[in-house]
Amino acid sequence: MRALTPAEVLFDCEPQPAVLPPCDHYAGSEKLMKKSLALQAQLGPVFDITLDCEDGAQVGHEVEHAELVASFVGGEEDRFGRVGVRIHDFQHRAWRDDVGIILRHAKKAPAYIMLPKIRSVFDAAEMVAFIEASRCEFGIQKPVPCHLLIETHGALVEAFELAALPGVESLSFGLMDFVSAHNGAIPDTAMRSPGQFEHPLVRRAKLEIAAACHAHGKVPSHNVSTEVRDMSIVANDAGRARNEFGYTRMWSIHPDQIRPIVEAFSPRAEEIALAAAILLDAQRAQWGPTRHGDTLHDRASYRYYWSVLRRAHATGQAIPDDCAPLFAPASEA
Repeated sequence: MRALTPAEVLFDCEPQPAVLPPCDHYAGSEKLMKKSLALQAQLGPVFDITLDCEDGAQVGHEVEHAELVASFVGGEEDRFGRVGVRIHDFQHRAWRDDVGIILRHAKKAPAYIMLPKIRSVFDAAEMVAFIEASRCEFGIQKPVPCHLLIETHGALVEAFELAALPGVESLSFGLMDFVSAHNGAIPDTAMRSPGQFEHPLVRRAKLEIAAACHAHGKVPSHNVSTEVRDMSIVANDAGRARNEFGYTRMWSIHPDQIRPIVEAFSPRAEEIALAAAILLDAQRAQWGPTRHGDTLHDRASYRYYWSVLRRAHATGQAIPDDCAPLFAPASEA
């Protein structure tokens, strides 16, 4: 009998939950775009790059900036196909032009499109539908995943509905705008650590977004750390986001933040070794119950340990060679 893979047996014929590189790095100017792409070439596809049309474009020069962004997507410097774009928000006149210019002129489709300042499911659904229609119009074969930025009251209220939208791959939390939207009712200390993890309204928002994502197999992406000198603060922010709030991805706004974020979200070597041993035993047992040491395991724990290996793979960690068949497509397993 052929050895079945985790993807075939652990998810009841449903798609596996999405796994993305753990860091989403933003670049708005041509200089920073080139610098970010060079760093990605050095480190590998352990972080994504988001080329920013929203905050990167000068007022009145949105078209030129979108054309600049399109010139990098799928180009020679986009070595791994892990470059996305952020377009303007639903209320801005340029968002449809951003989509058209990028999908028409990029050498290949972006890895994803970030939709900022989402206010409701209706806004998001219209934008997602327009992107899908545009990619069909331009002959792009595969759908372009959409990421949604949750930073308004309306979006937070509808977080579960937003996470459930077809075509949506990830929800991100926009801390600064969310705090500002409370018009002084939340102090500015909640825009940075440790306040961002302690204020009840901010904690609630982070937890709602993470819970919505995990309920629908999407990726929760944590807000930026504003610290650009002391990387131990960035590492601590990433660790708290991962371990206390259930986030599996985090934004970066400075190149020095990328490594500590990736490290914080990467499984440790001992976690990888344990996951590999348990899953290989499970595969040999045709995914029936097994015992590892003094602990019994079944498909519930197998799903957990499979997520460990998938995260290890996404963060460029070394995985035992004998685990390669676990990642094989069904036709190759």
